[in-house]
Amino acid sequence: MTTATTDVVIIGAGMVGAACAFFCSAAGLSVTMIERGPIGGGTTASCEGNILLSDKEPGPELDLALLSSRLWSEVAQEVGADKFEYQRKGGVVVALTTDSATALRDLAAQQRAAGIESVDLDAASLRELEPNVSAAAVGGAFYPQDSQVQPMLATAQLVRYARDRGVRVVPGTSVTGVTRGRDGAVTGVRTDSPTLPQLSAKWVINAAGTWADRIAEMAGATIPVLPRRGFILVTEPLPRVVRHKVYTADYVANVASSDAGLETSVVVEGTQSGSVLIGASRERVGFDRTISLPVIRQLAAQAVEVFPFLARVNLLRTYLGFRPYCPDHLPVIGPDPRAPGLIQATGHEGAGIGLSMATGRLIAQVITGAEPEMSLDPFRPNRFPEAVEL
Repeated sequence: MTTATTDVVIIGAGMVGAACAFFCSAAGLSVTMIERGPIGGGTTASCEGNILLSDKEPGPELDLALLSSRLWSEVAQEVGADKFEYQRKGGVVVALTTDSATALRDLAAQQRAAGIESVDLDAASLRELEPNVSAAAVGGAFYPQDSQVQPMLATAQLVRYARDRGVRVVPGTSVTGVTRGRDGAVTGVRTDSPTLPQLSAKWVINAAGTWADRIAEMAGATIPVLPRRGFILVTEPLPRVVRHKVYTADYVANVASSDAGLETSVVVEGTQSGSVLIGASRERVGFDRTISLPVIRQLAAQAVEVFPFLARVNLLRTYLGFRPYCPDHLPVIGPDPRAPGLIQATGHEGAGIGLSMATGRLIAQVITGAEPEMSLDPFRPNRFPEAVEL
């Protein structure tokens, strides 16, 4: 059997895998990226491209998001923001009740202390930023650092830059096994490709998203990653009627929920094409791709509650995707001591686009022996007990 050799094998060519390839190749490592489908064809193809700070409470995920937000800005300046459709549009959180306004002010104060820029809004200043918001809104908060990319475009561009540095990209190929030495260390992967059946590597990065648990199991280092389904609605093209990323104050609580059942909290934003995107729902139903009309109706009703004009707007389509969920709502990032040579890079749930840059940079630093810009200990792969209630 012919075995190719590379420094790094990356399993998965979504946004997280693309960021790993971008930074590893920039560090001078030889890289082969394996993707069972098309580039960016998994979770990346079914999301909105959010790079958010506003939805994160103080803690390790916010620290990771702050680093990633800075890196997104730097890379966008380096390669051209238009190549990613990178927009620092800012986020507006809307409070529809006085209780939610009070809770939002408390959260914003904690976030400011942790390094986020935010501005408390009364009803009048909220409408200066979003003139079409509901008259029922009593206030909110503005987060100027929130930004966005077009996820498929950004992934393709990162992969293109990585290819220019010599990265080998192998789409349409599945990993069928992880090879290990007598000492238990990971030594490479096996694939279903007749021309590339086996690769030898010093490092294997598991960036397989919602399928990462299966790759981890092949290496004898299981992680509790599960798919969490979410729907997004797309309207007909409109003038610039929604100026920022807009969501309600209960969105943060729903993001942090561990409930397996359906939860919805509205997120509304305009796009460069003019269409308005409406999310977001969360439910753990395995990989069930059935379109749920009750979920779509609920999202539409919540969007109209925030922006009443949407009641007169046509929906063009809806799509769904699966986000890689972990029980403690933190991603799994870093070397796995149970299988030396394996690096986990998954579990980002709905924040994968936003957190991808920091993930790729930190992993490249670990592989090359550089001092990581922040501790990966909160995200360590072996932090879960052997039996996790899923």
